[in-house]
Amino acid sequence: MKKILIVVVALAGAYYVTNQPPSVDQRSAVAQPTNAALERAIGARLAGYQVAGRGKVVRILSDDNDGSRHQRVILRLDSGRTLLIAHNIDLAPRISDLQAGEAVSFFGEYEWNERGGVIHWTHHDPRAQHVDGWVEYRDKRYQ
Repeated sequence: MKKILIVVVALAGAYYVTNQPPSVDQRSAVAQPTNAALERAIGARLAGYQVAGRGKVVRILSDDNDGSRHQRVILRLDSGRTLLIAHNIDLAPRISDLQAGEAVSFFGEYEWNERGGVIHWTHHDPRAQHVDGWVEYRDKRYQ
């Protein structure tokens, strides 16, 4: 009987620990993304890899209007690498007043390509089958 009680208490403790809200440090890591995981994904030529990151706007491209419409922006990371943000504007608001040279943070899915890669899924998923992404610009989140 004591063994069963010990197992139940251990399982309850494990459940409690794994279901706690994130600590302040974990929340700030999401609020202030770094490019470490993104740089690893680029180096390993990964596809379908969820990352957070930050870069400066280098170029604002014309919208991609084939199929779902996407606002397209080229960012330069601190490492000097560039990547394309393809932000779905059929599912999320357009990033307003975007300016070259300004910082943009993002959370989305990375797909490697020869030019550095693409970040997409920077929006909510209306079917709730994919993790929601976002773009932050001038303290506003576009999702």
